[in-house]
Amino acid sequence: MKTVLVLRHAKSSRENPDLDDHERPLNARGRRDAPRMGQLVLRRHLVPDRILCSTAVRAQTTAHVVAGECGYDGEVTASDDLYLAGPSEYIRQLSQLAENCRIVMVVGHNPGLEDLVARLTNQILSMPTAALAEIRATVETWAGIEEVRDGELANLWRPKELD
Repeated sequence: MKTVLVLRHAKSSRENPDLDDHERPLNARGRRDAPRMGQLVLRRHLVPDRILCSTAVRAQTTAHVVAGECGYDGEVTASDDLYLAGPSEYIRQLSQLAENCRIVMVVGHNPGLEDLVARLTNQILSMPTAALAEIRATVETWAGIEEVRDGELANLWRPKELD
């Protein structure tokens, strides 16, 4: 069994209209929600073995804050290919992971993350900023993730529901 944690980046700022989308930082709500999601990961014993992340500032900041809060001590692997990626790119990167990884977190953007959850679980759901989905896939190898369409949506946490 493999577990994919799908985390949408926390809320970003749109204060500076001249700032490129890729460079937008987290806003106050994002800076509040990201640590809470990391603490949730720790409480639920879901500390990942790997974190894959978009190169966007808001996604990387979210990933690093969550990693720090949950006690993840590995590298956050940022990839330009995950910036605004669709589900196929996430699947491609997951399929190349080492087999000793049991839990992997991907951090990115909508609509790609909602589409990834739909592809893996056959369920359509809303993932607002900083939402975290836990998907369990009954595969022995990460290469097998390409065939998963009936993964179990074990949990979905949205920051507003944690209050």
